[in-house]
Amino acid sequence: MKIGVPKEIKTHEYRVGLTPAGARELAQHGHQVLVERDAGAGIGFGDDVYRNAGATVLDSAAEVFATADLIVKVKEPQPAEIALLRKGQILFTYLHLAADKVQTLGLMKSGATCIAYETVTDRAGTLPLLAPMSEVAGRMAVQVGAHCLEREQGGAGILLGGVPGVPPAKVVVLGGGVSGTNAARMAVGLEASVTIIDKSLPRLKELDLQFGPRATTLFATTAAIEQAVLAADLVIGAVLVPGAAAPKLVTRDMVRRMRPGSVLVDIAIDQGGCFETSRPTTHSHPTYVEEGVVHYCVTNMPGAVARTSTHALTNATLPFVLALAGKGWRQAMLDDEHLAEGLNIHAGQVTHIAVAHALGLRYTTVREVLVPVVVV
Repeated sequence: MKIGVPKEIKTHEYRVGLTPAGARELAQHGHQVLVERDAGAGIGFGDDVYRNAGATVLDSAAEVFATADLIVKVKEPQPAEIALLRKGQILFTYLHLAADKVQTLGLMKSGATCIAYETVTDRAGTLPLLAPMSEVAGRMAVQVGAHCLEREQGGAGILLGGVPGVPPAKVVVLGGGVSGTNAARMAVGLEASVTIIDKSLPRLKELDLQFGPRATTLFATTAAIEQAVLAADLVIGAVLVPGAAAPKLVTRDMVRRMRPGSVLVDIAIDQGGCFETSRPTTHSHPTYVEEGVVHYCVTNMPGAVARTSTHALTNATLPFVLALAGKGWRQAMLDDEHLAEGLNIHAGQVTHIAVAHALGLRYTTVREVLVPVVVV
């Protein structure tokens, strides 16, 4: 199969869909890897490194899209990229469609088969292709949150870990999944006062065993969230409903009542954000102040540490790319029900129920697509 890797064009996005090592693995399995010129230049993967790995370097994204059967990316396709997709082509990338009807309609119109990293599952019911970037985003959230608390950045001028004689900052993490756990781990490591809120009692028990007295766990109720948020210096939104829009757990009224100079970091912004006052930002303009509170809502947080993120992402996606390329998308999904969960759009049809419900669109089951009914 011909596998295309275009250069990412989202603002300040330096990640790339495949590392040279990933390209080499695919080439050794008999596939042709087509990489756009300078696709990995931003993280030190020059064109010659890809050529030495067995890939072919093409001059433009248009050539990559026109030639490849399978497109492997990082971020959701931008309008110019959607225009290059064609019927029957496979797109494998992060999509986050539930918060983006324009993109969804564009992908439906293209006729392409669109598989979302963030809804592929595994036997444990977790999201293996979202996990590596969730780990990165969770760890980054504390890093950027601490920076935003500095007075020069609009924050209250608070050091996250405090100093002897001065209490540390209060950090609240909404969500105890992969990103939330990694955020809590970093905040605990910096000696902040950490509270983790989640709606799953079994998960809270696991977190309690993991962190012990270094973090407080709370069951998620409106009252608990409100009380914790109002007392917080830094709130990290790390909630996730697979494929669906994020619930708005923090209202504008809560934000208005927070101390001026407090900070909100919304990891869930790709899915619409979990703070009512959230709106997408970029690495070039990452923050804004609303109701006296600093908001960091960058939609591609791991892009700031693009080299680490690219290695982590390829490690996770490569087995699935090999399956798609070796078997074709239909057989690969028939063989792996967890990969089938990643199918979001096929031939103009929405095939993920959470996306369809979020956007008010008709839903076609994956089973209907994989095993079409033959009328005699």
